[in-house]
Amino acid sequence: MLLGTAALIARASKPEITPIRESLSEMPMQIGNWTGLSDQVIDSRVMAVLGVDDYVSRGYFNPDQYVLHLYVGYYQSQRSGDTMHSPMNCLSGAGWDPVKRDHITVPISNGLAIDVNRVVILKGLEKQLVMYWYQGHGRVIASEYVGKVYTVLDALRTNRTDAALVRVVCPIEDLAPESEIAAEQRAVDFVKVLFPLLERFLPA
Repeated sequence: MLLGTAALIARASKPEITPIRESLSEMPMQIGNWTGLSDQVIDSRVMAVLGVDDYVSRGYFNPDQYVLHLYVGYYQSQRSGDTMHSPMNCLSGAGWDPVKRDHITVPISNGLAIDVNRVVILKGLEKQLVMYWYQGHGRVIASEYVGKVYTVLDALRTNRTDAALVRVVCPIEDLAPESEIAAEQRAVDFVKVLFPLLERFLPA
C-alpha cells in the first residue's frame, strides 16, 4: 500500500503532459454549409472566471440565413482550480431560465452516435435550444459529474487532465412546438459536421 501511494504521489508531482493539438482559433470558418461570422472576444473578467486556456466563440449561418452560436472552451490542465463547469451556470446568470432539460443522441458517422445535453432556455419572449457536452481523451460525456470522475482517473493513469466543453446554441423562432423541433434539427445538422473536426483541437 505504501509503495502504491508513493507511486501515485510521484506521478502526480510530475509536470503534466501537454498534448499536441491545433489552436481553436483555427476552427474553419466553413463547416459543412454553415459559414462563420467574426469571432466574439470574451471579456477579460469573464475569462478569469472561465479559466480556459483556449477557446472559440463564433456565430455561423446557413444558406437559409439561420444563425447559431458555437463555443468550445479547452482546459489544458484542471489541477490548479480551473475546472469545467456547467454552461447552465452562465446562462442562468445572464437571465435565461431552463424550461426543459434532457439528453439527445446525435448520429455522427459509421453507425456511431454521441449522447449530449439538450436544454431549452427562455428569457422573456426569447427562446433558445442549447446542446452541450464535455469532451477529452476520445470521450464524449454529457454528465459534468461523470466528467470529473474521468478527470481524476486520467490524472492517475496518464498524467493528463485536459478536456473541453462544447456548446451549440440555436435560437428558436417562436414559442410554437414546431419551431423548437426545427431548431433542434438545425443544431443536430451542425453538430454532425462539426464533430469530425474536433479531433484536430481536442486530443484523444
